[in-house]
Amino acid sequence: MIVISCQHEHNTKDGKDRNGNQRFRCKDCGKTFAAEAARPLGNMRISVKDAVNALGMLLEGLSIRATERLTGLHRDTLDDLILTVGENCQRLLDAMIQNVAVEDVQLDEIWSFVGCKEKHRIARGYGEEMGDSWTFIAIDRNTKLVVAHKVGQRDSATCCEFLKQIDKATTGRFQLSSDGLATYTLNVPFVLGNRVDFAQLIKTYSATQEVTRYSPATIVSAEKKPQFGDPDWERICTSHVERLNLTLRMNLRRFTRLTNGHSKSHKHHVAMQAILFAWYNLCRKHSTIKQTPAMAAGLTEKPWTIPELLERAVEI
Repeated sequence: MIVISCQHEHNTKDGKDRNGNQRFRCKDCGKTFAAEAARPLGNMRISVKDAVNALGMLLEGLSIRATERLTGLHRDTLDDLILTVGENCQRLLDAMIQNVAVEDVQLDEIWSFVGCKEKHRIARGYGEEMGDSWTFIAIDRNTKLVVAHKVGQRDSATCCEFLKQIDKATTGRFQLSSDGLATYTLNVPFVLGNRVDFAQLIKTYSATQEVTRYSPATIVSAEKKPQFGDPDWERICTSHVERLNLTLRMNLRRFTRLTNGHSKSHKHHVAMQAILFAWYNLCRKHSTIKQTPAMAAGLTEKPWTIPELLERAVEI
């Protein structure tokens, strides 16, 4: 008997389809159908196990070609994987980190480049997506949560977008510390208003005559400068976000200096950073607080695995 407008409430398993999804057969109308399942890798044909293995290597500082050699996955497949997962992770971060209670947020920028450095981009006439790239980062000092990040240029436009992300991600009044970048001085009052007690830590570095020197210059002095509100003098600090910069350079091959592992395209550069910050917030236990930053901020109850991250990210 065929039931009109059957809801397939009485069914039994009936094998699997070509993609491995479970199929069912309705006992009332006889129709077969497949269960709708989330596909964390979109239309990619690689298994989740292989993807997790590859992402784990990329997040521990391996290059694309080293990961290719160890996993057997072609570098083009790895590039597609980064784009797919990176877009999902960015949506997850935007949806998850909203109205988070913070007390002490630190800001900093980290330099990298795509394709070539800025002087070579100009000399060769390349487009704006090549050359120097800056990532603005905001981290909560207590929970170690990366509140926001923004990839762009070290200019006022990128800074404003970055500060708007912080405004959306946080709630309540908090202290804000940054370096001496002038665009913070101008834009923090405009975007965040009286929500923050803002101060800057202005460091002065010694000049060097060594043209081939790659180590950082020596700090001559560091001046704490309150800008507005009532910042706590003892908490004017950028050490925690600067330590995060080191983690970024150590865990992403694209940020390692003096190698050829740098990003070759802007979209992959942005996507890989989204993956790292999602993994940092949700999966990686911080050695200081003995839990993930998301747990410390009350966003999750336990550390996520990378497979969980892939599944949750595709649900957004």
